[in-house]
Amino acid sequence: MDNDEITQKLNSTLKPRRFVHTLGVAYTAASLAMCYDPLIMDKAFRAGLLHDCGKYLSDKENITFCEKNKIELSDIEKETPGLIHAKMGEFLAKQEYDENDEDILSAIRWHTTGRPGMSLLEKIVFISDYIEPNRDHDPDLPSIRQMAFTDIDGCLLRIYEHTIWYLNDTGKKQDPMTKESYEFYKDRLQN
Repeated sequence: MDNDEITQKLNSTLKPRRFVHTLGVAYTAASLAMCYDPLIMDKAFRAGLLHDCGKYLSDKENITFCEKNKIELSDIEKETPGLIHAKMGEFLAKQEYDENDEDILSAIRWHTTGRPGMSLLEKIVFISDYIEPNRDHDPDLPSIRQMAFTDIDGCLLRIYEHTIWYLNDTGKKQDPMTKESYEFYKDRLQN
């Protein structure tokens, strides 16, 4: 599928607000790629476009979908189904949107929690999901957005700090990969 076909399908599948967010992530990802490595701009746009293609079902439907399609879920994902859409997105990108590029699929897979040692494309999609223009969930977004274009790893660490603070403050469960990734980038930047 080309990007126009993907966009049309997403427009008919996702809720309007999610679709607007998706476009914001795609264009932000392309912009970040232009800054750090213009050769991956097309991949960044496409990964951004597909990053939430699995975010259209209810929590219960997400779990049923994963069971039916043999997508392995951790205990934390079963308890916090909002995390599931990244794995579903990777699956759906392959099955429904004919995406076979492993870099793009990995960026979709890790856009929610990230992982230690992310590729540049994975970092770009992870950050773009947090900073895209339609987001307003963090009072520090202006400085985080600026940092995204000047210090990608510093921005990554800052997003992890804000995410962990938010999860702790609200009493929400934290995927162990989020904490592990935070520790990885914290150690990397301090050494």
